[in-house]
Amino acid sequence: MLKLNCDLGEGVGNEERIMPLIDQANIACGAHAGSEEEMRRCVELAAEHGVEIGAHPGYPDREHFGRRSMDLSPSALRETLEEQIGRLAQIAAEAGLRLRYVKPHGALYNDMMADPELLDRIAGTVASIDPNLRLMLLSTADHEEHARLLEAHGITPIYELFADRHYTEEGRLVPRSEANAVIHDPGRIRERILRFRETGALHSREGTPLRLRGDSLCVHGDNPRALALIEILHRELKGG
Repeated sequence: MLKLNCDLGEGVGNEERIMPLIDQANIACGAHAGSEEEMRRCVELAAEHGVEIGAHPGYPDREHFGRRSMDLSPSALRETLEEQIGRLAQIAAEAGLRLRYVKPHGALYNDMMADPELLDRIAGTVASIDPNLRLMLLSTADHEEHARLLEAHGITPIYELFADRHYTEEGRLVPRSEANAVIHDPGRIRERILRFRETGALHSREGTPLRLRGDSLCVHGDNPRALALIEILHRELKGG
């Protein structure tokens, strides 16, 4: 069954209303956004509602919300990932919980999907932190290649689809710098997801059907209509 995930703990303050409606919470780890206080609150809410906890690490760039690529050395990247993921893992452990997966944020996520070497480094770092962690990554036509890369590190992928983002003809996310990258109309998003459930295809911005594997569906927590979108998708996916 397609799960529903959301990026949370990024300073928006909508976690209490969103958490009961989702399956997986991608919690910001303090680099691109968030704080230890917000992490603790998100973990508490996730525990209360039985939601899986995932680390949402990004480039250490709060000024640009982690949406600008950074040229980090392999050692610097490893260090910031270990710090971010480790911080949230410790907070979860204090609450008697554990992290289930890692989903990189923003530019780091996009860079990872465009660069197999970077994906390999991230997967290796995740495996070294905890071999039981999974890695959430964009579902593309190259999912078998990505699965083989992650398998080399003993990591299981979670293939992610985006409810509120447009796709290119190649099955990548349309960059936020381009027009119509983000979909704000709840009715249109509902229609897209219903069509995906019926046909197994999401459509690109230009209308091309893209047959993508999907384990989890994301709505961005900083989308102004996040709660309305999640309420709609919760009803469609869970039937209530």
